[in-house]
This record gives sequence, C-alpha cells and structure tokens, in this order.
Amino acid sequence: MEQEKLDYFRNILNEEMKALQGEAGKTVTEMTTDALNFPDPTDRATQESDRNFELRIRDRERKLINKIKDALTRIDAKEFGICDDCGEEIGEARLRARPVTTQCIDCKMAAEERERRI
Repeated sequence: MEQEKLDYFRNILNEEMKALQGEAGKTVTEMTTDALNFPDPTDRATQESDRNFELRIRDRERKLINKIKDALTRIDAKEFGICDDCGEEIGEARLRARPVTTQCIDCKMAAEERERRI
C-alpha cells in the first residue's frame, strides 16, 4: 500500500483511539465523582444497572483500542491491508468501513458462514 494511504489510515485510527480513550477517562471520572447513595432500593438498582451497562460498553471499547493498536503496528510493519487468511490485499472500501479488519471480504464471509454452521 502506498505511504499516503497508510498515513491516511494511521490518522483515522489515531483519532478513533483518542476519542475512545477520552470516553474511558470520562467514565472513570464520572464513576469516582458520582458516588451518590440513593436511599431508595429502586434508585440504587437503576444506578447499578446503568453502571454495569457503561462498563460493558467500555470493555468493548477497550477491545477495539487493542485492535487499533494492532492495526497501527501493521501499518508500521507495512503489513496493513493484507488479509491474514489468504494474503491478498483487502479492498480500500472495506478498510475505510472497518480500518481494524484483518480479513478481506471473501475470507470474512467464509468465516461467518463457518460460524453459522457450528
């Protein structure tokens, strides 16, 4: 892949990582400063449910941050945009839609088909 495109994807990935890390920071701040103690059990349960939901979202975002770091490593190694399964180039449209992808569309569709059969 050309250096210009690699730089383009590097910028996209870095911006997405900054946004995700900012959200994580806000969550930590909110959870430490939002130490409300509701006397009503229903209110406490709602707060706990909201916190659990927020933590599940942050866990998914943490996994996405790891994928972004892996993609940035592949960019540095000049291996970005190459399918892990077949070794062919991943289409630019697919990379624009999901820059952390490691599979071309054909290999991804085949993997999803195998998962459905199980």
